[in-house]
Amino acid sequence: MTAPARAPRRAGTTAGHDRFAYLLHAEWTKFRTVRGWVIALFVAAALPAVFALLNNGQCTVGTAACPAPPTGPGGEAVTDQFYFVHRPLAGNGSITVRVTSLTGRYHSNGGINPQNLTAGMTPGIQPWSKAGVIITASTKPGSAYAAMMVTGSHGVRMQWNYTADTAGMAGTTTAASPRWLRLVRHADTVTGYDSLDGTSWTRAGTVTLTGLPATAQAGVFATSPDHTRLISQSAVGQSGAGGPSQATATFDRIGLGGTWPARSWTGDAVGTDAAGSSALNALDGYHGHGTGFTVTGTGDIAPAVPPAGGGTRIEEAISIGSFAALIAAAVLGALFITAEYRRGLIRLTLAVSGRRGRVLAAKAIVTGTVSLAAGLTGVAIALPVGLNKIRSGGNPIAPVPALTEVRVAAGAAALIAVASVLALAVGAVLRRGAIAVTVVITGIVLPYLLAITSLPTGAADWLLRITPAAALAIEQSVPAYPQVTAAYTPADGYFPLAPWAGFAVLCAWTLAALVLAAVLQHRRDA
Repeated sequence: MTAPARAPRRAGTTAGHDRFAYLLHAEWTKFRTVRGWVIALFVAAALPAVFALLNNGQCTVGTAACPAPPTGPGGEAVTDQFYFVHRPLAGNGSITVRVTSLTGRYHSNGGINPQNLTAGMTPGIQPWSKAGVIITASTKPGSAYAAMMVTGSHGVRMQWNYTADTAGMAGTTTAASPRWLRLVRHADTVTGYDSLDGTSWTRAGTVTLTGLPATAQAGVFATSPDHTRLISQSAVGQSGAGGPSQATATFDRIGLGGTWPARSWTGDAVGTDAAGSSALNALDGYHGHGTGFTVTGTGDIAPAVPPAGGGTRIEEAISIGSFAALIAAAVLGALFITAEYRRGLIRLTLAVSGRRGRVLAAKAIVTGTVSLAAGLTGVAIALPVGLNKIRSGGNPIAPVPALTEVRVAAGAAALIAVASVLALAVGAVLRRGAIAVTVVITGIVLPYLLAITSLPTGAADWLLRITPAAALAIEQSVPAYPQVTAAYTPADGYFPLAPWAGFAVLCAWTLAALVLAAVLQHRRDA
């Protein structure tokens, strides 16, 4: 059998013409002189801004006023609602308490009868119902704090500044098996302890609360997040129901050490507005007995998780536009090489260099670079425009650290760029532009659409771990918090992999496609 003929390699090719820098310059020149490719590049850059302008900016959080949630010490949106029985702590000191019970009740079908608030309530405690001791900068929502607490199903925990959580001893709290909790303050440092008998103590953690005032507020608290339950889950999605809940904790043997001004204990519903953020707040409160209190509270002390709370995620300002730009960049990447195969010009391109893999590498660098530039330009314009449109409708934006905002914007642009390189590699393998674009869009877009529309949670998570669609996690701005029960699904903006891990999956697929394209390019006739 006669070996297939290959594109001729010119024996007289000079060293200068064979240099990789020359190949890059040649491919760049080729790109900028083809009007259709340049137009596609400008379209990719413009699409994020166009879709950002089309955002209707309608308020979707709460009432028409759409009040913004409070922010914690780290700048994140938080929920800070609990019933607090407290006294001022001046300087260093400690508070110790024994918790002898934690019970609760909840509404399972959402609605509350204003004439009978307890009607329809079911006895039961929520997994993340909380009660314990807390030292906080103030009673203003969003204040820095550290707390030792018992929970409904997660044992003793030490939590601070809303996002941080560490485990203490396991088990539930009952009269037969009470839990002892202690917080010790020294300047800005707070240390938490737990005990089974009030004699042998185990340190749960030590934290620094930056800016804790000389006189802080300390005491006991109770709170309980909304009850949620899954009604059904199938290939066509899932549905659930729920309602507000309450937690009631019994405290005794309260011990105070250090400097506590001679003040009486005060009970406050922290975090409720003038009308009360929940009708159940009317039932919150406390009463004293012997050496302690029984405290009932509603709400949570935790990060506010969109879409249920916390405002609109910043990626919603660019997600549709970056999707559209990704498709345009994929078309550009595929045509950048398949057009040469279709017209037979690839033979001339390969004849310039004695190494075919270097030609493919030069094309990948050019298409990746120009697509990245287009993506960065488009997203840099679209993000502030889209956020302004959302705010103009009265919608609060979920606050995120500056580095997270940079990562979301740069990640969206990098996603567009890598998608164009993937399309280039697939185009080199298939040599058909339309088929290559279809394969790339199917690999990135289809798994995501299936995950948010038809697949159950387990299958959706699996699909978004192994397909190129995993890279969409790079645009997730709000993390999933284990101490907050919520719908952490792709449809709600949460992905099973961390942002950079998901992006690495797409990079791995792209590298594999480039290696395959290089091998086939070496073995096949041009």
